[in-house]
Amino acid sequence: MLKSLTIENYALIDSLHVEWDEHLNIITGETGAGKSILLGALGLLLGAKNEGQATKDLERNCVVEASFDIARLNLQHLFEELDLDYEAEITIRRVITPAGKSRAFVGDMPVQLATLKELGAHLVDIHSQHQNLILASEEFRTTTLDTLAGNQPLMEAYTAKLATLNALRSEHRAMSAEMESARKDEEWLRYTVEEFRAAKLKEGEQAETEQTLAMLESADRIGEALTTLRNALDDEELGAVVALTRSQRELEALGERYAEGATIAERLKSVVAELKDLSTTAADEAERIDADPEKLQKLSDRLNTIYSLEMKHRAESFDDLLAKAAAFEARLATIDNSDTALRELEARIAEADKECRAAAHRLHEARVEVAKHLETSVVETLRMLGMEDAQFVVDVTETEGYTPLGMDSVAYLFTANRTTKPGAVERIASGGELSRIMLALKALIAEKRMLPTVIFDEIDTGVSGRIADAMGDIIARLAESMQIVDITHLPQVASKSGAHFVVYKEEGRTNIRRLTKTERVGEIAKMLSGSEITDAALKQAKILLGK
Repeated sequence: MLKSLTIENYALIDSLHVEWDEHLNIITGETGAGKSILLGALGLLLGAKNEGQATKDLERNCVVEASFDIARLNLQHLFEELDLDYEAEITIRRVITPAGKSRAFVGDMPVQLATLKELGAHLVDIHSQHQNLILASEEFRTTTLDTLAGNQPLMEAYTAKLATLNALRSEHRAMSAEMESARKDEEWLRYTVEEFRAAKLKEGEQAETEQTLAMLESADRIGEALTTLRNALDDEELGAVVALTRSQRELEALGERYAEGATIAERLKSVVAELKDLSTTAADEAERIDADPEKLQKLSDRLNTIYSLEMKHRAESFDDLLAKAAAFEARLATIDNSDTALRELEARIAEADKECRAAAHRLHEARVEVAKHLETSVVETLRMLGMEDAQFVVDVTETEGYTPLGMDSVAYLFTANRTTKPGAVERIASGGELSRIMLALKALIAEKRMLPTVIFDEIDTGVSGRIADAMGDIIARLAESMQIVDITHLPQVASKSGAHFVVYKEEGRTNIRRLTKTERVGEIAKMLSGSEITDAALKQAKILLGK
């Protein structure tokens, strides 16, 4: 519900503030007084683009601000999707600088214009004559049926089934394309896989082979170094082991005369044992590391094989080469298993298609069932609005192709004459007839779900007299369960019980104020007789107002 609206420095509006009634709000005023300007400012607040210069005073910003009570609209999920903090009462503000730059806020949070537009669509529905063209939208015609039938669970089920079917079809297209691409290179792929299989690559093999090869290529130098070490340790005259063993024994013999000698001797014993072990290790390594030309050539050939594969397949590393080999194996497996995989996927698609069609058919049946109710209700309303011979037909035809809304083609057929065959409403109906049909539809929708604030911008254009009074009754009845703002030139509509505002110009500036009960009589009389209010007009105004 729109609680208040404040406009500063917009077009012909210097400053105004309006507190709205929660039910029916009537807006009247002379042509050119600025009612369209009021709607333009509200449109800016709801995310419309700034067409032209909004600011009147080029020294100040244009500011449009409104507060909304949204407790009954169940918008928590929308606020979560838009990443906004939810509160039962929110304030929206749009600021436009003299340079034309725009900023928007929900509460204190800055938002993009797209966010403001998305949120605004759930807060206010501005219905003007051009919006009657929405009857040409099959989406509107279909969703109206779904709203009346309470088809949301059926629609959610269908949407889920369609999403599954589309995902499987997408997977099938991707698999088919991959297989087609793979089959083009199948001969090369099989050769490549066999080449990798013959190579029998092992994880970590390259680094290990390179290390072993480098060692064998230096076998002579390594052998010399190990021999030098053994000689230094084991030489019978100059070897370290012989010399240290001799020292150990001498110190042990002096044990009674030199107490510390035994300790030193024990330490030397450990050193000698370690050096003997080192000598043994050197001997073993010298025997193991043999400059075997045959082994050297074998390792060199293995590395050349690896290097060749890396260069051929542009591998950045040995691990990358292994990954490429695995990928080639996988591609070949895909080809080899393609027929089976495709058949399995096609079976899943067939089952998903069956389930999706069943869900669409359930939607179709629900729509066909509610279509008669819609026809009867619209015709009854149209007769109240003076169209005694009107015919309204809802044609629901099952189609073959899937759409986001099901497998139905929904058409609204209309004729104002009993003897004329109904045709597409968007082609047959006049502007005034379209207005009445839309009013009948909105009245029905309002019974099924909570609508946002609805603004009727001269929806009563083209009607008068008794019909205008009936239209006013329908609008007033709608306002019992929702907030309506109705801009009208008809006294019959303006006289309905509710808050009455008049838009007027004063010194070239547009203003708006709420009328008292007494002032309403004068305003209705003016709408009846023109600028010169007659006694007869006053009398008729009082009758219309029930005074």
